[in-house]
Amino acid sequence: MTTLQELIAQKEALEAQIAAQRSQQLAEAIAQAKALVAAHGLTAEDIFGGAVRRTKSSDKPASKVAAKYRDPITGATWSGRGLAPKWLAGKNKEDFAIAA
Repeated sequence: MTTLQELIAQKEALEAQIAAQRSQQLAEAIAQAKALVAAHGLTAEDIFGGAVRRTKSSDKPASKVAAKYRDPITGATWSGRGLAPKWLAGKNKEDFAIAA
């Protein structure tokens, strides 16, 4: 039967072999990629696209929505979108409507 120390030593040896194999495979993959890039005259932009990436949220500026309800005590407003504020909870929201 093997001891705990022997198992730990085997584990460390296997982890070292895994790390060595991984670094060797990465080096081979990088060499292949560089060879393909050189053979076809590719640039980083050809492979990865433009340097500037835009997200959907940056395409449109955020639009402000006019307030529809106002708390007469604090002056806080609510557009009617999203969760209702606490000052409006349990009350008729039409009583707080802002006259247009």
